[in-house]
Amino acid sequence: MATVERRGLKRTNDPDGLRRRLLDVAFDAFQRTGYHATSIHDVMRLGGATGGALHHHFPTKKALGLGVLNERVAQAVEATWIAPVTGAASARQGILDVFDTIATDLERQGGVRGCPLNNLALELSLADAEFRMATEAIFQRWREALVQRFRADRTDDADGLATFVVAAYSGAMAMAKAEQSARPLRACAVQLAGLLDRPGTTTNDSQGR
Repeated sequence: MATVERRGLKRTNDPDGLRRRLLDVAFDAFQRTGYHATSIHDVMRLGGATGGALHHHFPTKKALGLGVLNERVAQAVEATWIAPVTGAASARQGILDVFDTIATDLERQGGVRGCPLNNLALELSLADAEFRMATEAIFQRWREALVQRFRADRTDDADGLATFVVAAYSGAMAMAKAEQSARPLRACAVQLAGLLDRPGTTTNDSQGR
């Protein structure tokens, strides 16, 4: 990172930092108002960037959108879902912990923006093939991580159960956004706990909660 003196002002030249900032503000804006309702000028203003600086990193709005999906939404799914479930004592415990953590966060925030992946998938998947493939790849990575965790627990029908968990969470988050309440997440977690407690579903029931 270089610092440049110009007309008595100190200006920091940090291209990587600017790129990260642009992704951060775009990610936040897309969740608040949607991809289509967020303009390039909005991102420039929020990120404190000139048009030339933004277009250096993201030549088009689509490139920015793909960057947000591949580098921010994918990271969010990794941090929120994949890492906690992978590191839990059992798939059951990890999944229920995720539901509880997210519901608690939403209750503390007092508002629900929805799942970033759901929001952009619903808005963009039919609009552009590259957006659809990007969202599909994130869903697939999420589902496959759950499959591997279920298989490690010697769970019956790991593939089907992983798909069901992702779909259940996605639907619960959509309902939570509509209601502006964490209630659907809490209710869904109770049903999932019952499902995962059934004989043959998992070998680690005693470790779950």
